[in-house]
Amino acid sequence: MSKNFIFHALLAAGGCCMPLHSSAQSEFKIEQQTLTNPDNEPVPVHPIPHERQMKWNETEFYAFFHYGMNTYTGLEWGNGDEPESRFAPTAAPNPRQWLEAAQQAGMKGGIAVVKHHDGFCLWPTQSTTHNITNGGNDFARNTNIPRDFAAAAKELGMKYGFYVSPWDRNSAHYGKDTYVKDVFLRQCAELAQYGTDQFEMWFDGAQGGTGYYGGEGGNRSIDASTYYDIPNLRDSVHKVCPDCVMWGLGGEARWIGNEAGWAGETCWSMGTGTSGNEDAWKWHPGESDAKATDAGWFWHSGETVKSAERLFQMYLETVGRNSTLILNLPPDKSGSLPAATVNRCKELGNMLQRRLGTDLAKTAKVNADQERTAGTARTYTAQNVIDEDKDTYWATNDGTNTATLTFEWTEPQIVRYVSMMEYIRKGQRVKKFRIETSADGTTWTRRGGNIQTTTIGYKRIIPLNGSTSASYGNGIRAKYLRIVIEDSKACPLLHTVSIY
Repeated sequence: MSKNFIFHALLAAGGCCMPLHSSAQSEFKIEQQTLTNPDNEPVPVHPIPHERQMKWNETEFYAFFHYGMNTYTGLEWGNGDEPESRFAPTAAPNPRQWLEAAQQAGMKGGIAVVKHHDGFCLWPTQSTTHNITNGGNDFARNTNIPRDFAAAAKELGMKYGFYVSPWDRNSAHYGKDTYVKDVFLRQCAELAQYGTDQFEMWFDGAQGGTGYYGGEGGNRSIDASTYYDIPNLRDSVHKVCPDCVMWGLGGEARWIGNEAGWAGETCWSMGTGTSGNEDAWKWHPGESDAKATDAGWFWHSGETVKSAERLFQMYLETVGRNSTLILNLPPDKSGSLPAATVNRCKELGNMLQRRLGTDLAKTAKVNADQERTAGTARTYTAQNVIDEDKDTYWATNDGTNTATLTFEWTEPQIVRYVSMMEYIRKGQRVKKFRIETSADGTTWTRRGGNIQTTTIGYKRIIPLNGSTSASYGNGIRAKYLRIVIEDSKACPLLHTVSIY
C-alpha cells in the first residue's frame, strides 16, 4: 500500500490529468537543458582552486615585514619575558614606507608581523597587557601597526595581511584549554576587523616549547592539528574576510619546504614540499618565504641586503616555478626600512621591468596545430594566449593531450625567457613540454638546457639559456619559437604566453 501511495503521489505532483507521454516529454526537455554545454568548455580536472586561492596566487610576489619586540632585543625568538618597555622605537613606525619600497620592487602586497612567538602584540589588543599600550615611549604607545599597515595598503592599491603567531611564550594560558578561546581566537578576530579584504593570514608552524608562560615557565608542547580549533578558526576568519587565505594552520596554502627562495622545477599545486604531488586530492599551492637580508628575519645591526641579481634569481625559482614568493624586508629600530633596503628594492623593480617588462609575444603571429571547437560565446584559439585577458584561453579538443603553439616574427628577435600560464581554474594539467627556437621555421633547437620541463601550473618561466643564476646573458636570436605540449592530464589549457 505504501508503494502505491508513493507512486500516486508522484503522479499527482506531475499532474494526474496529464498523459504519461506528455510528462515524459516535459522531463526530457528539462534534462536536455541541464546537460547542454553551449560554450563547449572543457571539464575541470580536479582538484581545482577556490576563488580565494586564485586571488592569492595572482598576488605572486609580496613582502614580509618582521618587526616587533625582537627588533629591539636582537633576538629571533623572544622568550616572552621581555618587559613591554623594551619596545621603544626611535621614531614613529612607518608601515607606508615599508609598502612603498615593496611596491617599487614589483611586489603586489605585504604581510606584517604583528605578533611573534614572544607574544608581544603591535596593536592595543584586549587579550593581553603584553602589547604596545605599555611600550617604552610615546612612539610605541601611539602606534598601531595593523591599523596603519592596512590603511597604507589600501591607499597604495596593494594587498595586505597579518602574521599572528599561534605559539605564545608570554601567555600563562598557552597549552591550556583557555588559550585558544580566550586569547588566540580573540586576537585573530581583532585583526580581522582591520580590513575585510585581507588576502592572507599567516600562522607559523611552531608547536610550542619552553617559555615564560606568565612566570610559570617550563616546556609546553601541543598538537597544532587539534589544539588551535582550526575548523572554527577558519570559518570565523572567512566569515569576516572571505578572500583571506590561511597559511600554515588553515590548509589553504603550503610551505614550499625551505627558506632559501626556491621551489622544485616540477611543482604541483597539490601535495606538500618543494614539488607537491600530481595525484594529491586537495588544491594546496606553495609559498616560498625567503630573506632579502643576510642575517635573521628581524633586523640586526650590521646586516646587508642581498644583491638584486640574487633576488631576481629567487623570483625565477619561485614565481617562475609555480610558487609565490614572500620576501622579508625587516624594518630597523626607527620603525622604517633602512636606506640600503629601499635602494635595493628600487634596483630589483627596475631589473624586473627591464628583463620581464617587454612582451615580444604580443608582436608575433601565433598559430596552433590544434584548437578546440568554439562554443556559442567562447573561442579557444591560439590568439587567446596573447590577448591580455586572463579569462580566455587556448585549448585543444577532448582526447587531444599533445599540441604545438608557434610564434613567428617578421624579423628575428633576441629572446631570453618564456613565461607560460595554465588556466588553473580548471585544474593543473600539463605534465611535459619543451621549448624550441628556429631561424627558418624548418630546423629547430631545443632550449632551456637541463631544466625540467614537466608541469606548468599558475606560472612557469623558462630561461632559454638553461640557467636561473646567470639568466640574462646575450640571449638567443630567433625568428620562430614554439612550445610543444608533450603530455597532459587532459586537453591542455594555456591562458597566457609571454616571451622576453
